[in-house]
Amino acid sequence: MQNVMGRRPFLRSATGILALPALNLFAESPVFAAKTTAKRMVFMSFGWGVTEDTWYPAADETGDTYALPAGLAPLERHRQDFSVLQGLWHKYCLYNDAGHSGSTFWLTGANRFAQPGVSFANTISADQVAAQEFGKHTRFDSIQIDGGNVTGDGHGPGLSMAWDSKGKPLGAQNHPVQLYRHLFSGSKVPMEEVQRRLAEKRSVLDTMMGNAKQLQKKLGHADKDKLDEYFESVRKLENRLAKEEAWLDVPRPQAPIAEPKVSAGRDLIEVTYDLMVLAMQTDSTRIMSLRQPVQSLLNSENIKVAGHDISHYHGNAEKKSASQQRDRIQSDLFAGFIDRLKATKEADGSSLFDHTCLVYGSNIRTGHSLDNCPTIVAGGASGIKLGHNHVFKAETPLNNLWLTLLNQMGVRARKHGDSTGLLEDIMV
Repeated sequence: MQNVMGRRPFLRSATGILALPALNLFAESPVFAAKTTAKRMVFMSFGWGVTEDTWYPAADETGDTYALPAGLAPLERHRQDFSVLQGLWHKYCLYNDAGHSGSTFWLTGANRFAQPGVSFANTISADQVAAQEFGKHTRFDSIQIDGGNVTGDGHGPGLSMAWDSKGKPLGAQNHPVQLYRHLFSGSKVPMEEVQRRLAEKRSVLDTMMGNAKQLQKKLGHADKDKLDEYFESVRKLENRLAKEEAWLDVPRPQAPIAEPKVSAGRDLIEVTYDLMVLAMQTDSTRIMSLRQPVQSLLNSENIKVAGHDISHYHGNAEKKSASQQRDRIQSDLFAGFIDRLKATKEADGSSLFDHTCLVYGSNIRTGHSLDNCPTIVAGGASGIKLGHNHVFKAETPLNNLWLTLLNQMGVRARKHGDSTGLLEDIMV
């Protein structure tokens, strides 16, 4: 007898289905040399912004002869391999109540009030646009890492920096141990049982899709819209299952290091950087994003001023000193990450850095200011002029940069968010 579900049982079943869970050694050893020279893209954000008069180069010192400010001094050894970009912003963030959101809209530039009657909306993030292309070739389409908490670190709402094609938040690995296991710890369930479970999931999805199509004929316009969203979610699950099946017989790489034992702060960031390099080195993914912790970093460096208070340093010598100290520490850590990428060799003898587009910055300038977003781009895959201080006309869309980088990476995007065109003057 054919089983036709009523609306309420269907929605309960849908909820159940959609709740299924998503499933210094670098340089020398040829065993761990990256097996491909494919391009990679990494976005790294920090909350609460920077100290504007000691982090940004002078706006009238454009090109490659600018003086490196104190906040970026730890990056001196890499100054020919990164560029600072000034004058970029997301115009909608002025109206998004985004003064505490250093990451939520950073890769989207979305208008959170774009949907009538909805208090929060987002759009696809630049990393996920790239993941749609580069994720075809790796076990993980992308890897999101969240090293901090929403309130203390100034990143804002979201589970990570990543937002899917429907503007829904994507989850993250929240600790180096979790990231380590994600990369290297395969399931201990026997292969036959894994295959059986995958087949069972696919069978259930097929049944649900069939019942949904029958129900669709009886629904009004509003319910059909909701059902269309459900169909989209089912399609994503089907794609995920297909990928699991495709990679079922491919063992995860052998872990070259022991499972990390870290707590928080600088130590956590350092280990996270190590694991990010390994993720690229093993070609587990080619797209990554990191919401870097701020408050725990301050605590580990014995800085007594809270992260949010530091961003309001104006007129307060203690807060400004703490803000400048934070900038130097973050720049020092970032320089160390570049060191790792340069030291890690590809199969052809080049470095990971040569084939990576690396973006470092925040949606917040300082305080609650959302213009002139602090932005650094590095790496040989960026496709822009490096070693420069690029100063654009004020209120140039930050999405123009994302569009430029995506295209230079080989992703043929025509538009991203409110972009108005490519930044052709800096392209190479």
